[in-house]
Amino acid sequence: MSTPAGPVRVLLVLHDSAPLLPAFAEHLPAALAGVDHEIVVVDSASSDDSAEAAARLLPSATVVELGCNAGYAAGVNAGAGVRPLRGPLLICNPDLRLHTAAVPTMLRVLDDPRVGIVAPRLVDAAGRLEWSLRRAPSVTRVLGEALLGGERAGRHPRWGEMITDPDVYRRPVDVDWASGACLLVRHTCLEQVGPWDERYLLYSEETDFCLRARELGWRIRYEPRAGAVHLGGDAHRSPHLHALLTVNRVRCYRRRHGRIATAAFWSALTLGTAARAAVGRRPARAALGALVRPSLRRGLRSLP
Repeated sequence: MSTPAGPVRVLLVLHDSAPLLPAFAEHLPAALAGVDHEIVVVDSASSDDSAEAAARLLPSATVVELGCNAGYAAGVNAGAGVRPLRGPLLICNPDLRLHTAAVPTMLRVLDDPRVGIVAPRLVDAAGRLEWSLRRAPSVTRVLGEALLGGERAGRHPRWGEMITDPDVYRRPVDVDWASGACLLVRHTCLEQVGPWDERYLLYSEETDFCLRARELGWRIRYEPRAGAVHLGGDAHRSPHLHALLTVNRVRCYRRRHGRIATAAFWSALTLGTAARAAVGRRPARAALGALVRPSLRRGLRSLP
């Protein structure tokens, strides 16, 4: 494990993101604060002028057009592989507004050679803290979320995957995984862990990558002094995306556990999803259908 060298590659993955790009581009120079960098933009077959807007607003960027919407992991892999990495990779959603000096602050965390991935503090558009940190998936935690609700369960390490204790977010801390909306990845960590798994399309790809990094001995470090505004939230409004998110949680768990444990995980997740569907939540109804009907899961093999 070596100290990072070379420019930071700012990687922006787009899909119908043109309205978000002006704010991202406006905040990026202050966020970089003079850090040596290059910018790579990957457009996943946007139906708007995302690629053209990126070229106009980020004139030094290399713009890669995939020609299809193959998912977030495919965009990350394309941007990481457009040419050899010589420094860290800063993976960004276009709905971010990075805070001033966020990038050099995250880079300092990589002074510890054991740290492979750095996650910043995320807030929503109103400035409210976003629960962006996670514990490893487990049967106990998914059951706790089903019985107590995600936010209440998340206050207790044993019972919740999502970390919802505000005190945790006030100090640097190692986590099992963090939101993929903004991650700084050491290039030697990426080389060892390998490409992001494109089979997930969207959601759980960052879970899988972070867990694989931890299995190889890398630390995932949260740094609250680096921050960003993150708009986000589509998975909780779109039935298709929420179904994909839910099914991918099972897929990610199954990759590391046997059939009995996976059946228990699926049962607990189905219980919690059914409870939310029973109170009329459309995204939860779509997710429940995908959990119990293989024919509906097959419909999640492409993105809308």
